[in-house]
Amino acid sequence: MNIRFAKLVCLACSLACVLPLSAAPEASKIARNWQLDIDFHDIQRIGVTLPGDSHPTAFWYMLYTVTNNTGEDIDFYPTFDLVTSTLEVIPAGEEVSPSVYDVLKNRYSKLYPFFRDPIRVHGKLLQGEDHSRTSVAVFKNFDPAADSVTVYFAGLSGEYAKATNPMFDPKKPESSDNLRFFPLRKTLAISYDVPGDEVTRASSTPIRRLREWIMR
Repeated sequence: MNIRFAKLVCLACSLACVLPLSAAPEASKIARNWQLDIDFHDIQRIGVTLPGDSHPTAFWYMLYTVTNNTGEDIDFYPTFDLVTSTLEVIPAGEEVSPSVYDVLKNRYSKLYPFFRDPIRVHGKLLQGEDHSRTSVAVFKNFDPAADSVTVYFAGLSGEYAKATNPMFDPKKPESSDNLRFFPLRKTLAISYDVPGDEVTRASSTPIRRLREWIMR
């Protein structure tokens, strides 16, 4: 995690603690802006023996298919973060070898013959099921002490909001370290419990607990 992102995460955590619940913007239950349709498989663990290694490395992945039924062509640039109960933040693709995507593409070639690598899923998404795109978000292995994780999937909606930063100092110029507002966008949050203990979680299957739209 780079320093700037770490500071933003810390500021966001501070905001969540300081602001009353009523002050935090809520995601609309009925779309106020364009919103793409999404189907996904729950996160799964995979071991891949990387080039030059003799033992497999663990990763987690989420397959998804996105369809544009909004009535207009949409620029689709998804982002994914996996956040653990131990406050570890893992962006999709971080420390993920290209060979992992090759393995997944081969594994699901029959089910998804038009599977796209994450970098090729970006761009103008045309309307209708004929133009649906299937891809995957891959995360490096997370802290085995974590007993729950949440995957945040952004880029599915054009709904935005902003929240006041209670730590903003008006005596200083606005900057990445002194934000007047936090920009928020409608994001799909998918939460899982990870049963077991630190030893057995490596082979356990996460249990989906919640799927909801939030502003993040």
